[in-house]
Amino acid sequence: MRISYATLAALPLALLVSGALAQTAQPLTLADTMADPDWIGPPVERAWWAWDGQRVQYQLKRDGGIIRDTWQAGVAGGTPQRLEGAARADIDAINPAFDAQRARMAFIRNGDVFVRDLRSGALTQVTRSNDTESRPQFGPGGNLVFRVDNQWYQWRAGQGVSLAAQVRAENDPAKPPKADVLRDYQLATIDTLRNDRAARDAAREQDEAWRMSDGTRAPKPVYLGDEVEIVDSALSPDGRYLLVVTQAKKGEAGAAGKMPKYVTESGYEEFEEVRTRVGRNEPLPQKLWLVDVANAKASELKFDKLPGIGDDPLAALRKSAKLDPLKGDRPVRIEANGDGSGASIHWSDDGRRAAVLVRAIDNKDRWLTSVDPAKAALDTRHRLTDKAWVGWDFNDFGWLADGGLWLLSEQSGYSHLYVSDGGGAPRAITSGKWEVSQPTLGADGKTFFFLCNRKWPGDYEVCAVDRGGGAVREVTALDGVESFSVSPDGGKLLVRYSSSYTPPQVAVVDVNGAGADAGHTVKLTDTRKDEFKKREWIQPEYVQVPSKHGAGVVWGKFYGPKNYEPGKKYPIVMFVHGAGYLQNVSNRYPNYFREQMFHNLLVREGYVVLDLDYRASEGYGRDWRTAIYRQMGYPELEDYLDGLDWLVANKQGDRDRAGIYGGSYGGFMTFMALFREPGKFKAGAALRPVSDWSQYNHEYTSNILNTPELDPQAYKKSSPIEYAAGLKDHLLIAHGMIDDNVFFKDSVMMTQRLIELRKDKWEIAPYPLERHGFTHPDAWYDEYRRIHELFNRTLK
Repeated sequence: MRISYATLAALPLALLVSGALAQTAQPLTLADTMADPDWIGPPVERAWWAWDGQRVQYQLKRDGGIIRDTWQAGVAGGTPQRLEGAARADIDAINPAFDAQRARMAFIRNGDVFVRDLRSGALTQVTRSNDTESRPQFGPGGNLVFRVDNQWYQWRAGQGVSLAAQVRAENDPAKPPKADVLRDYQLATIDTLRNDRAARDAAREQDEAWRMSDGTRAPKPVYLGDEVEIVDSALSPDGRYLLVVTQAKKGEAGAAGKMPKYVTESGYEEFEEVRTRVGRNEPLPQKLWLVDVANAKASELKFDKLPGIGDDPLAALRKSAKLDPLKGDRPVRIEANGDGSGASIHWSDDGRRAAVLVRAIDNKDRWLTSVDPAKAALDTRHRLTDKAWVGWDFNDFGWLADGGLWLLSEQSGYSHLYVSDGGGAPRAITSGKWEVSQPTLGADGKTFFFLCNRKWPGDYEVCAVDRGGGAVREVTALDGVESFSVSPDGGKLLVRYSSSYTPPQVAVVDVNGAGADAGHTVKLTDTRKDEFKKREWIQPEYVQVPSKHGAGVVWGKFYGPKNYEPGKKYPIVMFVHGAGYLQNVSNRYPNYFREQMFHNLLVREGYVVLDLDYRASEGYGRDWRTAIYRQMGYPELEDYLDGLDWLVANKQGDRDRAGIYGGSYGGFMTFMALFREPGKFKAGAALRPVSDWSQYNHEYTSNILNTPELDPQAYKKSSPIEYAAGLKDHLLIAHGMIDDNVFFKDSVMMTQRLIELRKDKWEIAPYPLERHGFTHPDAWYDEYRRIHELFNRTLK
């Protein structure tokens, strides 16, 4: 979640004026807002370039199911075509890898590796298997390496596929066994046993000698022992070296939860194993190995030279909790983000260097290191340390053709792009109170393209800057860019963009065009259905709420009537987005598109609605993100109380008729608002809410509150169940019973606590077949019918 500040004057006038509430032939109903989103039209989920740069391909969900079809459109526009039958055999794919001359690209389609010649268009299927290949990378001389699980293979045109490296979590069969007096005596006594063993050893040694001399055998396996498990690996593109990440095989992972499922196909109660709770245990420490493939030799790369590795940022908390001090260096893991989707090892195309991102398990430090295989040691290139926590986003990095290294870092307080030339310290090539994300190096090897939000925090464009620094220019003028990719020849961008009532679409933009020049942009799709397009929606008014608590301004989306009745006070509904670190106040299509339609319905019925990017939200910089460290629910509630004051002062809001609602983190905040500030909100709906942070997961919660054992006060301060005695207003709790993110147990515990406190004016609605994100329209409708009735009953 990120933020930077922009002045009100910098906003386009159109963004500052609330859209009119249009009259439609068929008024919006609650059933419309909660219907299957097929009636809106499918978003473009993934998009990529066809090999010739003259066509783009993308995926759309088929109505009434979960099947994704592939469509194709020409870059000049025209009617898109769905690819079927034989045409599907010629589809390209997302995230291709290019060779040094950009004459060929490799990609993964349907789990197999393909190589496309960009001069002729010829397509070669490299693999045809039931395995799932990944991570293709070209190396010197056209060598292509790719991964199947933790086995690595290589391919050259005309030479086929061969096993490139083997590493096994087993004991080396040639390794002498541990000393044993009985065995030694037996072999010394029985000649036949001793001779048979000698013959087997001689055959194995001869086999290995032939393997090394005639070049016809696969590389010799490297054995790391049977007490580890292989977590990740990355082969150099020349096939000479392999980096391997391991952790203890029998490490204590903590007790997993058992989630009951009551409505099942079997007719019997069933139980699903779910994640462990925060601190029950921490993620296992990892080790990093450098494997010399030709010599079948593995060397451990030590972390002891990382700057600050021996420091304990949590020493004071450890002492206060009467825990033993940290012994030795802090444990680390090789990971770029919390869900394992981001690559944490990148080899240079020539195979001479690797870059590895190392993260302390306490998440107070992140080191970007490089590995020179000849030295078999880690060299620290950049250290990012944070007294709160290092974010899971903004960890992109990679190599430049001349051996330089590029990376993102929040070290200035905002995510920006840095370049390290040679072994030098990284230098910033972007700066300012805005953020860089999704950087990619252009085909020329000199120009970086990236997402930026320079105009105001919710306005996302593609920007470009030279690797040497200098002026940043905006390439697009679409306001709500979601993602992009560079064409094979480097001359165009394929851009996914959206807006408040337009799900993600695709356009092609000339990289040399000025962003303000619409003539350089060709919009290729509009997947919205006619029924949705013909409605005129209330455009959100992007507002800046002054903070009375030192936060500057809080950005929000306001929904209100076109014309206010003089002297009338309007009932208020405040919406709290989920995920904590998420941005909902932007020009993009919201994650909460149903809620946005619900807000239209509320305005038509006489309410005013405010949706805020409270502190902790994405898009506004490091300090905004970490403002909630050890005090979840405090800065955010201050922001909502400031928003309430703003509505009363500026939008004829009625302070005595205010309600609040939200899901997940929004449900947690609804609890905190009603429990900690009773009377401020007459009603609240807490959907899939966290009631006790000690029940949540480690990767998210330990960043913000540390662990319950280490920092019990942070958990006590931040958990709504501790404040339940404060409830005096109307409360609805709604929760999916098979939620494997925020467990239904949270709402069950809160239910028991409210019973014990003899509270009234509250209710709970359980949904037996829903997980964290509801998927069935009936459940969506029932949940929002209850919210609608709650607000109408208590606020109107």
